[in-house]
Formats: sequence, structure tokens, C-alpha cells
Amino acid sequence: MLSLPSNTALIIIDVQQGFRDPIWGKRNNPQAETNIATLLASWRSSERPIFHIQHLSLEPQSPLGANTPGSDFQEMVHPKPGEPIIQKHVNSAFIGTDLEAHLRQSNIDTLVIVGLTTDHCVSTTTRMAGNLGFQTYVVADATATFERTGYDGTWYSAEDIHAISLASLHQEFATVVDTLKLLRTDINK
Repeated sequence: MLSLPSNTALIIIDVQQGFRDPIWGKRNNPQAETNIATLLASWRSSERPIFHIQHLSLEPQSPLGANTPGSDFQEMVHPKPGEPIIQKHVNSAFIGTDLEAHLRQSNIDTLVIVGLTTDHCVSTTTRMAGNLGFQTYVVADATATFERTGYDGTWYSAEDIHAISLASLHQEFATVVDTLKLLRTDINK
């Protein structure tokens, strides 16, 4: 059985209105936000630390632009008063923010990462978390991404990008788990 410290932090990355914009294309894991909300409710009920990450794009036409409706959090995972919001302008939640300082000051060394998108901000934040020495878990069914066309014109489905992104993180930067396994976790360290 998986065992996590009682102060394991839930890091919710970029679950924002802008990711509902059709500009992104087809997406996988339509249940990702529901799973994130389930994990968030569990973290809140057990009073474990939660950090909400908000991407504020500096690109003028971005659906995630600062001070636009797209930058708002989706309602089902909206932060409650007192839950920290870390705002970022790049893929990693550690670059240009005080996330690491908050975690270190609170003696948090284990992270559970969920959110959008698997191959961009989730992956970049996870890679940095692993490199910074945090014990890191990524919840496969509480992350999602979009289809893409590669540099050579090859189309990649959201499912393929998601699976390959998780495969490249697993056992190198993090342990990939699913929501059910995490909810059955023994949190007693």
C-alpha cells in the first residue's frame, strides 16, 4: 500500500476556464476535473496542504491571459479563502514564483500533482519537483491534454500525448498513480 506523509501537498495546476476554449482542439480525460475535485475534497477534509497554480499568460491572444475570464479557476476546483494561489507566467510552477519557498517553510517534501496540461505545465512542474528533491506523484486520471500536430505535420491524439508524457515522468521524476489508488492511500507517516 502507498503511504504518504500527512502533510503531503496537493498541487492543482491551471484548472482554468481558458482550457474550455475550443482553440485547443480535442482533449482526453473528460473526467479529469471531477477527479481533481474529488481529491481536493479529500485534502480539504483531512486539512492537508493545497496549492492552486494559476497560469497568467503574457501572450495577448491567449485564452489564459491575465485579467481575462479565461484566467479564472473552474468552479468545481475554485480556491477557498486561505488556500494559497501561486501565479505563474511560464510552464513550471517553480519558475518566477515562491512555491518552493512555501513548501520548504512548511517542511513539505511530498507532492501530489494534478491539472492541465499533462505534457506542458504538469510535466514541467513535475520534472522540476523531482529535480528539486521532492517525492512526487502525478495522478494520471486527474490530468489531461489536447491533440497536437508535430513539427513534421504528424497528428498526435490527446490520448497518445497524455500516455507518452506520463510514461516519460514515471519512475524518473515521479510515480504515476490514479485517483482511486491515491484515495486508498495510507497517510500515516
